[in-house]
Amino acid sequence: MANQMSEKETFMNNWENEFKTTLKVLKAYPESNPDFKPHKRSRSAKELAWTFVVEEKMAVMGALTGKMDFNNLPKPPRSMKEAIENYEKSHKEAIGKIKKLPEKELNKTMKFFVAPKKIGDIRKLDVLWMILMDMIHHRGQFSVYLRMAGGKVPSIYGPSADEPWD
Repeated sequence: MANQMSEKETFMNNWENEFKTTLKVLKAYPESNPDFKPHKRSRSAKELAWTFVVEEKMAVMGALTGKMDFNNLPKPPRSMKEAIENYEKSHKEAIGKIKKLPEKELNKTMKFFVAPKKIGDIRKLDVLWMILMDMIHHRGQFSVYLRMAGGKVPSIYGPSADEPWD
C-alpha cells in the first residue's frame, strides 16, 4: 500500500500549486493600471494583489503564535511589480516556516473568526485552509480586474478565453 500524505503535506502541496497559479494571474496584469477599481467601493488592483502577501503573513503568524495582529498590517508598495515580487519572496518564507512546524502544533487551536464580530477556537490547520480558500476567492476577483483592465486571463483550473487548451 502506498504511503498516504499527512494533512499538512496535502495542505502544503495545495498551497504551493495555488501559489503558482495565483502568481501567473498576477503577472498577467497590465503594470500600467495598478490603481484600477471596478467600483468606487472596491480595492485597487494593486491593493487586491497585496492581499495575497498580507493573508499569507497573517496565516503564518497565526500558525506560529496562535494569534493574528490585524492592527499592524504592512502597507501596499508603490507598484504592482513590487507587490508581485513581495508575494514571491514572502511566499517562499511562509512555506519554509510552516514546513518546519510540527503537524502536532498545527492541530492546536487558536482564536479566529467564527461569525460576524465573534471569535472562537479553530484548529490552526483549519485556519490555514480557510486563508487558502479566501486567497483563491481573491484570485477569482483579481481575474475579473485583469479582464476589465485589458489583460489576458491565463488558464486557472482549465482553459480560458485567452488561453484555450485546443
